Formats: sequence, structure tokens, C-alpha cells
Amino acid sequence: MADDSARRRLEFSFTIDVRPPFRLDLTVWALRRRSVNETDQWDGHAYRRTIHVGETPVGLAVTQVGLPEAPKLCVRVSGDAHHARAEAAARRALGHLLGLDLDLRAFYAVAAAEPPLEELADRFRGMRPPRFPSVFEALLNGVACQQISLQAGLTLLNRLTLAFGEAPGPPQEGAPAFPRPQALAGIGSRSLRALGFSHAKSRAIGEIAAAVAAGEIEYEALANLDDAAACARLQELRGVGRWTAEYVLLRGCGRFNVFPGDDVGARNNLQKWLGKKRPLD
Repeated sequence: MADDSARRRLEFSFTIDVRPPFRLDLTVWALRRRSVNETDQWDGHAYRRTIHVGETPVGLAVTQVGLPEAPKLCVRVSGDAHHARAEAAARRALGHLLGLDLDLRAFYAVAAAEPPLEELADRFRGMRPPRFPSVFEALLNGVACQQISLQAGLTLLNRLTLAFGEAPGPPQEGAPAFPRPQALAGIGSRSLRALGFSHAKSRAIGEIAAAVAAGEIEYEALANLDDAAACARLQELRGVGRWTAEYVLLRGCGRFNVFPGDDVGARNNLQKWLGKKRPLD
């Protein structure tokens, strides 16, 4: 009975001390990628997202207090969940989403010795490399954005979340959470094609969701593999090639040493920024 009584409509706040420098606005800008992203919301002051605590959707609203060199985050939590579990889940999710556990002092030291990089690092000082809160979300983002514009891919993901995600409630408030794999594992391709996904992507999403729901693809298992082995394991999934696998290692597993080698656009932009006349190897 005590456990049931602990789960009720919650509205509470807590703070997170962040290693400086940190800027919430720049980090959320990098996380969102485009303004059409409705899963990660930003109103110019607060970052909002709905996460799952177990099977329960819970809303988060995050604001920064303090300057970039003395940063602190205030997190407001609302939803039907156990207080302790909700706070632990929020801290874990935000640690990934906002890169809160990263120490970039070594990067800033390297950047200081490279004038072009130093200028860029100074301009975006306080931005952290964000990542998705789960391998599943990274996989579906990778599949959705294959061979189409990022704008179009995010539009598809918005439709997916609206159709199969859950909003915190009752009463409902905030955007729905990104769908759980269990919500997508049993749906047919027809439902996904109605949202605008191709036949191939629809089949891939269904099979990936089923594999994750069955525990066949887990972050902990991938963490025990080196980059090559983890990449190979991910490529066993339908619809996952080299680019998507490396994208998942980077954005889903936080392996910041991995760069999607087949990302032609990123390679061309990097080549241009570095002033290289020959293609990057």
C-alpha cells in the first residue's frame, strides 16, 4: 500500500550543479537540430521534454540559473510517478540529453592551440555534445532521416511521436514522449506508411522496435563491445547500414570518437571549414 500511495500526481523541482562552462540555450539548439523538432521543445527560456519513468510519461521543464561559468539547472517535474524514481530518471535522461557528465577541459586545451578551432570553441563556449536518451531513439532517428533532408526526417518523427507517444497526465500537459519500443513492436507497416514512412523504413522501424522490446539490443550489451563490433552488431538490424550504425554509436551511445564516415554533407562542410582542397580520407 505504501508503494501505491507514493505514486500520485507529482509537481516538484530539484537542482543540478553543472561543471562549467555550460549554456543551456546552445546545448538545446544542438540537441533540437531544427526548430520543427517537437519532442525537444525550447521557448527561449526553458527546455521541455516528456520522458518515461518505467511505463509512465513524466514532463520535464529545465531552466538555467547562473552564468555559464557558474551554471546550475532547475528542473521541474510533473506527472503520475514515484518521486524518487522520477527524479532519478530525470537526472539520467538529462545527463545524456544535455551532456551534463562531460568534461570538455581537454577539448578546450586542444582548441586553444588551433586558431580556427579556438575561434569556433569561443563562439559556442558552454555548448555540450548532446545525445539521445536511448539507443532505440537514436536508431529510429537514424532510420527516419536516411536519404532525406533533416527537416523531412524530423517531420516524420513528429508524426510518429504524436501517433504513438504518451503525454504526461491526467490532466495531459506537454508534448508526448518519444514512443516506447513496446508501442511500435506490434504495429504493421500500413500504420507507419500512413504517417509518410516508406515501405522499407516502416518494416525497419517495426523490426527494430521488436528487437529492442525483446531485449536483443541494449545499451549495456553494446557498451561491452569495441566500436567495430558494436557497429557490426547494429548492422544486423533491418535498415541499419554503416552510416546509421555509426550515427547511433555517436548520438545514442556517446562514443564521440566515432564520426559517420558516409555522411557526405558533414564531410564536405568539414572539408570546406578546414580549407582542404582534397576530399577528407
